[in-house]
Amino acid sequence: MAKKAVASLQKGAGKGFAKVIKMVKSHKTGAYTFKEEMIPNDDVKGYFKK
Repeated sequence: MAKKAVASLQKGAGKGFAKVIKMVKSHKTGAYTFKEEMIPNDDVKGYFKK
């Protein structure tokens, strides 16, 4: 099923977006979680600098 989602992003307007995954540490428990987002390709470098 994941292959179908990835393949659909390679057509049309989907080429202008990237899926980014960022590891975030919880202040409450100290455990790490992963935050996934779809952002425009131009904003990828700025996303990780925040």
